[in-house]
Amino acid sequence: MSAEIVNLRQVRKQKQRAEKEKRAEDNRRSFGRSKAERDAARQRREELEKQVDAHRLTSDPSPGDDNFS
Repeated sequence: MSAEIVNLRQVRKQKQRAEKEKRAEDNRRSFGRSKAERDAARQRREELEKQVDAHRLTSDPSPGDDNFS
């Protein structure tokens, strides 16, 4: 009956890696967005910017332009 020899340093590192991976998975679930969600948000933002630009009454005055008084 011989016991299996275990390197405690390696076991400790494996445990730390597993905990880190679990924490990363939880963060991905909580904070991550899929590529489709990011693309949809980007497209919506661009549409809103175009709409705002289209409804702008005047262009931005240049710093040296005094005609807007």
